[in-house]
Amino acid sequence: MTAPQPLSVIETPDTALSADFLHSTFPTPQKLENFDPNGPERFFNRELSWLAFNWRVLEEAMNPRVPLLERVRFLSISATNLDEFYTVRVAGLRELARAGNTTPSDDGRSPSEQLVLIHEDARRLMDYQQDVWATLRPELGKAGISILSQSDLTTEDRDAVNSYFLNQVFPVLSPLAIDPAHPFPFIPNAGFCLALELQDKRGRKLDALVPIPSQIDRFLRLGHNPIRLLPLEELIIAELDNLFPGYKLLGSCTFSVLRDSDLEVEEEAEDLVREFEVALKRRRRGEVVRMKISAGAPRSLREVVMEELGVPEADVIEVDGIMGIASLKELVLDERADLQWPSFTPRVPERVQDHGGNMFAAIRNKDMLLHHPYETFDMVVRFLEQAARDPDVLAIRQTLYRTSRDSPIVAALCEAAEAGKSVTALVELKARFDEAANIRQSRRLERAGAHVVYGFVNYKTHAKISAVVRREGDRLVTYTHWGTGNYHPITARIYTDLSLFTCDPALGRDATRVFNYLSGYAEPASLENLAISPLSLKPRLISLIEAEAENARNGRPAAIWAKMNSIIDADVIDALYAASRAGVKISLVVRGICGIRPGIEGLSENIRIKSVVGRFLEHSRIVCFGNGAELPSDQARVFMSSADWMGRNLVRRVETLVEILNPTVKAQIVRQVMAANLADEAQSWIIRPVGPAIRTLPTDGDERKLFNCHRFFVENPSLSGRGSAGQDDVPELTHTHD
Repeated sequence: MTAPQPLSVIETPDTALSADFLHSTFPTPQKLENFDPNGPERFFNRELSWLAFNWRVLEEAMNPRVPLLERVRFLSISATNLDEFYTVRVAGLRELARAGNTTPSDDGRSPSEQLVLIHEDARRLMDYQQDVWATLRPELGKAGISILSQSDLTTEDRDAVNSYFLNQVFPVLSPLAIDPAHPFPFIPNAGFCLALELQDKRGRKLDALVPIPSQIDRFLRLGHNPIRLLPLEELIIAELDNLFPGYKLLGSCTFSVLRDSDLEVEEEAEDLVREFEVALKRRRRGEVVRMKISAGAPRSLREVVMEELGVPEADVIEVDGIMGIASLKELVLDERADLQWPSFTPRVPERVQDHGGNMFAAIRNKDMLLHHPYETFDMVVRFLEQAARDPDVLAIRQTLYRTSRDSPIVAALCEAAEAGKSVTALVELKARFDEAANIRQSRRLERAGAHVVYGFVNYKTHAKISAVVRREGDRLVTYTHWGTGNYHPITARIYTDLSLFTCDPALGRDATRVFNYLSGYAEPASLENLAISPLSLKPRLISLIEAEAENARNGRPAAIWAKMNSIIDADVIDALYAASRAGVKISLVVRGICGIRPGIEGLSENIRIKSVVGRFLEHSRIVCFGNGAELPSDQARVFMSSADWMGRNLVRRVETLVEILNPTVKAQIVRQVMAANLADEAQSWIIRPVGPAIRTLPTDGDERKLFNCHRFFVENPSLSGRGSAGQDDVPELTHTHD
């Protein structure tokens, strides 16, 4: 297969990185012909921008500087991302197009126009995924991990395959004939099937299906040195005689379906939990939005499957290669650590160690910031576990958006409730694809005696807040935790996020007001050091941007540094454009969707944007304003947030924007976290006003010559470890190379 032109370009610099690491690697501003700075073309399309991000993820699977199994993982992630994109975003656009909706997106395209472009780009991406796999598979073989087909099996292998099939697979398979007496079965979202053309000894033909259960591992292991793996569909073909005795195989194919997985919940639902349980069943039966089928499928078999599933030709993707690329994550074997990122142990902050592990004593001493995953998320768990067991703790309030299946945080809340403490948990049922898990967690909390609330029907509660009320002498002290990421110990190992612990009275009162808003719907009359959406976060953000623009117009230094997952809100983008025109130097780190066209003369020549894609998933949301001084500076105003700059976060969710007032914590964020991300070269893709993003690599291929912010924090414990411990002197990142 000929590889399509990837949508990401590698550029090699002629000169080394200059001292001005904020702007030196970015292209010079461009003057675009026939460009209307006030027209819809000033925005990138949201969906195409997301696809461009997923191309960057896929390109990491071709990056020789990434360990081999991590490259396989990136390939799997790109497939999982694309599947979710189709089941939610594409499904929604299809509904709009079918309803005749022609309302344009911010960039001026109707739903049907967007769908055409999405399908073209997505098909190229899926073709390139197969090319990537064709590259990785022989490399895996050289490294001692071979992927077999049933024709590769030896006599000894076939004995092992037969034993495994009869004991581990055969009992859970349901082979199904396709004829008038056997209705075509329901194939669930992400369902994977083997379709067969068979013939018995009398020459009678039979079409049949073998749905492949997701509960069985995709690969059967046949050896240890080398590791030999047989895909499940190949195993079933090899054991067909046990499923259809007396039949011979004439032809076969595999196929999978994706279904509309967006949830709709009635606004007037009396019982939100019950309504979501019903909605989850509706999702399982959603309309098919895409079907993949293996290339070379028998025509009659293909037509039967398409007809029974009601899938038009336009929604069918032929796959010339392996099906189910998302399941390749199973190949990331623990025993082959030599083919993965070097392991490291997240650090315990020195301040906590200095106080004998007592979280409340450490926080009482000074505000404490943790930078995950470099510093362990166990401190967040310890905070709640100690609160559950501390006889002086009277009450705990907690938001839960996503968490792990056997969550130690939920366990701590249950323990606290069972001990007689007042526990209130805001469980967000609308966390996409975690709805069922969150229903289970809410039932568990209720059984323990916690007061469980579900927030608003029409807003998601995405804020990350934990508040613990403790009696100390004759007063009550509220300890709070504010996060940029979820209360999820598993994802906290690979997501970069910030955790702020404080007993600042103003933030304690603000947290109480927010929880009262969530449980009682009463909007807080005022907030002291906090802005929240949907009430005040967006206006506060725009006013801060405008204040920086005013500084520039008055001849004062003016700069904005920000970091987030996505930025697509038109009002915020226009505020940034206006600030750029006024002369504000704006440097953004935007991992995913980005609606801004940077570097356009007369519109955004002062805006520089990069996307960092590497070992860890950049997830923290930070914004820094120069406030009349150059960044980095002690005069800066610094905020951490749970919100991306998207309409859904700023208008349709409950989110937080917390101003950092502690000088040490502020310096940590500006001079370490933000400076390192802006200095990164090795993992950075530069977003341009037109064309694909570009990545800079060294001329001699020595990647270690480029500054890598992830490696930097892993290898320099004095930065995260000491700074987060709250030392008065925070080491500043002043160099740009290791």
